[in-house]
Formats: sequence, structure tokens, C-alpha cells
Amino acid sequence: MGQESEVSAQDVPSPESSSVNNEKVVVKQSENVNVESAGWDITSTKKLLRKIDGRLIPFLALLYLLSFLDRTNIGNARLDTLEKDLGIDPKGLKYNDALAIFFPFYVAAEVPSNMAMKRFRPSLWIPSIMIAWGICTTLMGIVHNYSGLLAVRCILGICEGGLFPGITYYITMWYQRHECGLRMAIFFSAATAAGAFGGLLARGIVEMRGIGGLSGWQWIFILEGLLTVVVAAFAYWAMYDYPDSAKFLTTEERTEVLARLKRDRSSLADEFDSVYFWQALKDWKIWVHMFITIGVYTGLYSYSLFLPTIVAGLGFAGNNEAQLLTVPPYIAACICCISAGWYADKMGQRGIFMIFFMGTAIFGLILLMATDLPGVRYAGCFFLAMGIYPNVPQGVAWNGNNIGGSLKRGVGIAMHVAFGNLGGTISAYLFLAKDRPRYLPGFGALLAFQAMAMVLSIFMTIYLRRENARRDREFKPPSEYTEEERILERHKGDNASFFRYTV
Repeated sequence: MGQESEVSAQDVPSPESSSVNNEKVVVKQSENVNVESAGWDITSTKKLLRKIDGRLIPFLALLYLLSFLDRTNIGNARLDTLEKDLGIDPKGLKYNDALAIFFPFYVAAEVPSNMAMKRFRPSLWIPSIMIAWGICTTLMGIVHNYSGLLAVRCILGICEGGLFPGITYYITMWYQRHECGLRMAIFFSAATAAGAFGGLLARGIVEMRGIGGLSGWQWIFILEGLLTVVVAAFAYWAMYDYPDSAKFLTTEERTEVLARLKRDRSSLADEFDSVYFWQALKDWKIWVHMFITIGVYTGLYSYSLFLPTIVAGLGFAGNNEAQLLTVPPYIAACICCISAGWYADKMGQRGIFMIFFMGTAIFGLILLMATDLPGVRYAGCFFLAMGIYPNVPQGVAWNGNNIGGSLKRGVGIAMHVAFGNLGGTISAYLFLAKDRPRYLPGFGALLAFQAMAMVLSIFMTIYLRRENARRDREFKPPSEYTEEERILERHKGDNASFFRYTV
């Protein structure tokens, strides 16, 4: 649901309206209507948003593409001689252990990283952790034994942990709530691009086998890690912090961006205070979203880590061809991801979209489990990707939309993403060599996780609708609150009587 607010003109500065400082200006915003402050009509606001989009979103998507590529390229490396060179028994669990060990360290880094980014500057924090994980990826290309691989994967998890929750939180500091979904979808679509690009890149890089005395899988890690380091060095210059200090915006534009955020956040607390950390930790709604997320992310990581293995086991392609066949499902997922983000923002809803895409993923899993026909199972890979990937940005946007207050939102998003990423540890053990080529236990587990996520999404959608209706009955409309009344409840976050949830 959208949110209405009433603020005085002196609280929403306008570059063209010093004469209205003593008047009341009613600002109403909903999913489909966006009335801006004086001097800013819908056309000029859209132009401003396009300007911000052009400076932020493509580069953020590039950063996440590199992040996802560097954490999942081990799946492509496995199709070369990684297991043989490092003495990994392909019938044992050592490879699965190497996948799993990344995620506990990744999860542990997420909440502290978001709090650190709130304390420091994104333009300093994000490039620094990028350089660290780029170096780790490169080092994976020169390990000589299994122990070395495990050690580097641990450090990689710590270094990468702050990017995804950090960028999603960063986006909420630039855009209103009903504008975040599409931007997060575009940003996250880089994960699908990483899947497609990773397969193509790996297919080419393995042909470097023998150069410098290195195997093809080693060159995959080295070249992709070095690419991350180069982009990270550029990011120190290319990234911006927050709207109030963005040099690419004029003074008037910065004022309007901050005013829009203030209207959308309803004057809720924005300062750094540990009390908001504890508020996030005690909010049961965030915990429900965390369990939804682990259902989604277990499928996400299973797919991204094992798709090359699954496709190679379908029977109609060798390892090199399997690298290329992983590309089309990711393209389909990318289209769904961006389209769903745009339409969900337009409708101002999240839950119903997540439920639909969970159904799509379940259909794909049924195709993968119900037959041994390679063509049908390959089609199942498409439906599974199209169902899983759109729900990652949808889920983050849904949870973030419904957390009131800046620091609480940052912590809540990090909790959400961190718990979901525990699904990476689970996924590492779902597709075992002994279950090839059908992997029925793995697909069955994913089916259960998707069903759990769907049930919880239905519950949350119903609850939020009823809670909004209760607040509408018991309190006056949000548009009738004065700024003084809002300030009295600014520490309550989403429990404030004028706050309405996105359903």
C-alpha cells in the first residue's frame, strides 16, 4: 500500500517556493499517483529519477555481477579439472564442503557490514571490500591443494558478505519505497547476467589451459578476480555516497530528493542509535521474511552452483556444451526479474508477485522430477530460474518497504539477506554425486523450501492487509497528521500509527 503524508512547506524546501513557507501543503502519494513538491511536477521528477538511475543503477549492477560471478564460478571450474588437480574425490563430499564453507562467513559479515556502511561512506566501504574479494578470487587460481581452496573460500565469504545487503540498503537511501523494487530488480538481474556471462566466459577461458603452466579452471579464477580488482579501483571514483552530497545533482535536485525521501519515510528516525538495532532484532515480521528468504535463496544457490552439473547430466551435451546451455535459462530469468520489478512497483504490491513466482518455480521442479526426458527437464530449468530469480529483489524490497527508520531498515535488510544466505550452505549438500543424474533428493528438498516460502508469503500478505485495515479503522488517515504529530512517533518506526505497509 502507498502512504499519504501531510507536511508543512518549511519542512519540504522547494527551489521555487519561498513564498509558501507559512502554508500547509498536502502531499499524497500512492502506487500510481505521485504529486511532488512545488516546482516539481511528475515530468520533472521522472527526469530527475532517470538522472539518478543513470548514475547509480548500471554501475551497481556491474558490481553485483562481479560479486555473483566470483562466488559461483567454482561451478564452472568444476567442469574443467579442478577436482582432479586438487585431489578432490568426485564421489565424496569434499567439493560440497568447499561450496558450503563460504556461506557461514558470508552471513556473519552482513549485519556488521551494513552498520559499518551506515557509519562510514559507501564510496569508501564498497570498493574496499571489492578489492579484498577480488584478490581472494585471484588467489583461488593459484592454490595447490584442497586446504588452500577451503581457506580462500572462507576469506572470500567474509569479503563479499557486505555487498548485496549494502547495495540494497543503499538503494533505499535514494528512492521512495514504491520505486525501489524495479531498481533492485535491475540490480539483481546482474546475478542472472553473471550466470549467462559466466558460462560463456568459462567456455572461452578454459581454452587457455596450459598457458603459464596453469589449468583452465585456474585461469577462470585469476582473470575474473583481476577484473573485479580493476573495477573496484574505478569504483572509488565512480560511486557516490548519499543524495545530500551527490555532486552530479544540483542544489535544487538534492533538496528535492531529500524532500521526497522525508515525505516517504514520514519523518521516522534516521540517526545512528543501537536501539534501532534491537528493534530490528525483535521484529517478528522480519523473522518471517527471513524464513521466506531462506526458502528462496536455497533454490537460488542450488541453481547457480549446480546448473552446469545438472545440464551436463541431462545426457545430450558434453562439459563444454553444457557451459553454453546454461546461458538461455539465465536470459529468461533476467527478463522475468526486470519485468516483475517494474510491474510490482507500478501495482504497489509485492506479496502476490512472490506467490506467483514461487508457483512458477514449483512447476519447474515438478518437470525436473517427473521425467527423465532431457528436453522436458531442460524446460524445467527455465521455469525454475524464472520462478526463483525474480523473488530475490521482490523479497528484499518487500521487507525493506515495511521497515520504518533508516538504521532499523539497514539492519533488517542485512538480517533478511544473511539468514537467506544460509541457504547457500544447505544447497551445497543437496546435489550429491551419488544422486546423479536425476538428483531427486535435491529437487525434492527445493520443492519443500519453495512450498514453505509460499505458505509464509500468503500468511504475510493476509496479515499486512488486515493490519493496514485495522490502522485505517482505529487511527486517522496518514494525510491528516501534522509534522509535529509525526515527530512524536518518529522512534516507533513501522509501529507508528501513520505508517502503512506494502502488501
